[in-house]
Amino acid sequence: MIIFLVLLIAPITMSAVKYLLGDRSVDWQMADRSSAGLLPAPQEHPEAVVRVYAARTVRWRGIFAVHSWIVVKERGATRYTRYDYTAWGEPIRINGFAADGRWFGGTPETIAATDGETAERMIPRIRAAVEGYELRSWGDYRAWPGPNSNTFVTAVMAAVPELQATLPPTAIGKDFPYNGDMFGPTASGTGVRLTLGGYLGLAIGWIEGIEVNFFGAVFGVDLRRPAVKLPGLGRVGFSV
Repeated sequence: MIIFLVLLIAPITMSAVKYLLGDRSVDWQMADRSSAGLLPAPQEHPEAVVRVYAARTVRWRGIFAVHSWIVVKERGATRYTRYDYTAWGEPIRINGFAADGRWFGGTPETIAATDGETAERMIPRIRAAVEGYELRSWGDYRAWPGPNSNTFVTAVMAAVPELQATLPPTAIGKDFPYNGDMFGPTASGTGVRLTLGGYLGLAIGWIEGIEVNFFGAVFGVDLRRPAVKLPGLGRVGFSV
């Protein structure tokens, strides 16, 4: 029990200190939402594009969690299309923010990136997954344990497992059963997951590693790219 408490409290405390010492504690209404410069101008990059981004969420909640979204662009298109699932307005927002914009001051991290013909083949399935996402009604959104933005992006990623990606352990809501199934494949298609309403869960896969979800706090290890996964701090280890 002592070890468990240390693994839970210590990383969250460190994340809180980073939040307080950083620039994320500014008024969220005045926070920067401009492009982070992660994407080229679409006119200069004619190839098809698929991106998944995640950034620390708004205000103090950023100590614990990230917000994620997905961006696509067909070959030759003159603009990107961004999909978010939010707690306000239409649950699924299309182009509500800059495609690679900072999330209320938080710089996005690229979770998955695919270009060219592979992206072209993915985009129709991504758009179909967005259109077919069932938890899109007013009042469906719940910050914890889901469904939220991370639940939505996980469901879309599951439609294109060749992305070979997983959301970070700080993506609270990614373990919520968006399709109602307690047991099934992971979003990357390289493993299996078990979830009890998003409150408790276990995921084992080549891309995911081993993850244990305890009421939204995710602990785990990544063997493919050696790292540990901790609440608040997220993935700590090798990035490539």
